[in-house]
Amino acid sequence: MAMANHFGIALRGWRERLSPSRTGVAPGPQATERRGRGLRREELARLAGLSVDYVVRLEQGRARNPSAQVVTALARALRLDPSERDHLFRCAGLAPPPRGDVPLRVPLRVHRLVDRLGRAPVAVFAADWTLIGWNGMWTAALGDPGAYGWDARSLVTGMFRQSPAGVHRPDPLAAWPVRSWEGDAAEEEALVADLRVTAAAYPSDARLAALTARMLRTSPRFADLWFTGTARALVGDRKTVEHPLVGDLVLDLDVLTVPGADLRIVTYAAAGSADTEKLDALRATCPPRRGLQDRSVAPAHPVVTGR
Repeated sequence: MAMANHFGIALRGWRERLSPSRTGVAPGPQATERRGRGLRREELARLAGLSVDYVVRLEQGRARNPSAQVVTALARALRLDPSERDHLFRCAGLAPPPRGDVPLRVPLRVHRLVDRLGRAPVAVFAADWTLIGWNGMWTAALGDPGAYGWDARSLVTGMFRQSPAGVHRPDPLAAWPVRSWEGDAAEEEALVADLRVTAAAYPSDARLAALTARMLRTSPRFADLWFTGTARALVGDRKTVEHPLVGDLVLDLDVLTVPGADLRIVTYAAAGSADTEKLDALRATCPPRRGLQDRSVAPAHPVVTGR
């Protein structure tokens, strides 16, 4: 069975959608003879610094192993956005190039999604687990994040902080104790494994590099987990929240990712009927206004340094 020519299909589709005027291609004396919109193969070849024959063979699937340099040149010539560029690399059997800095802003579509999830406790984290937004139910269930004691609103610093006496992970992690059913060790391992994925995706992010260096220097537990090399996405957990108003509250945690923004939307749902009733009681204490309390920070947010 012949292998699908995903690279050639994408290349031709993007070539034909791109107006020559966007690329600065001179119309030439035969401009009126164009049969359709988009760039001709010879125009794309010239913009990318390739031969016309090679572009033809790529589109037809007769050349199937372009180098990273070739794919980069084509992506630049075609004015691809980052997600399209990454797709073209994957079609070529190559890893996409490293990204820039970890996104630290909440786009409008995420605000709309949180509005639709307004009856549940919801928070938005950056890919490095910086807390950048939460709704009223999050505050009702887990307390005001301002009381968490996390440096730079980073869950990583909160989970691996030490008390003045040197005790690892002093309570509480949030405004009041929140216990993972898997145990502290599994919860810590899952967070570090997820952070390793982010660190590999954003190798040039100075803020993330500084955070990692600091944790390696100040937390032996973090260092032990970091050097195991485990890397996987954090997808969920079950927690018991020791709530000061409604008592123990058992919640299922789910982590949703946002394509194109690389954010983590963390939601909590009641694990049983008694927990549903407790959440309903907390919901009655929330102000009528729903929505995300956005604490997004600019990419130039100060780098986390040593204490």
